Amino acid sequence: MKRTANAVWEGDLKSGKGRISTASGVLSDTQYSFTTRFENGPGTNPEELVAAAHAGCFSMALSAQLGNAGLTAASIRTTATITMERDDSGWAVTASHLDVVAAVPGASRDAFDTAAQNAKAGCPISRLLNAKITMDAKLEGA
Repeated sequence: MKRTANAVWEGDLKSGKGRISTASGVLSDTQYSFTTRFENGPGTNPEELVAAAHAGCFSMALSAQLGNAGLTAASIRTTATITMERDDSGWAVTASHLDVVAAVPGASRDAFDTAAQNAKAGCPISRLLNAKITMDAKLEGA
């Protein structure tokens, strides 16, 4: 399986601008720039897209892990927060923190925690990132 996206950049780093598109069309010429990445300008940025990918990937992985335990989530809400820092070799994504709140009828806290830890470790985006991955996972009603 392969998925594609493309980016076009025009100009220098600080005053230039770019557009990102995905093969699915979900993103189509979506703006990104220095200000969307390092300030709070309108548009998206690569780190925000990585955060979205990690949140979505983790949520699906948790659903699968719960299914392996005979459980079905009523809802899984995940927020991923990406940290980008600069060191001597340049900028790097150094961490991703997952905040998870799930409603899983019939789940024990132990079963939920095991599924969440397995999902955190096994999610393909978690495995892609060369970063520290942390998580706060809350089971609603537990």
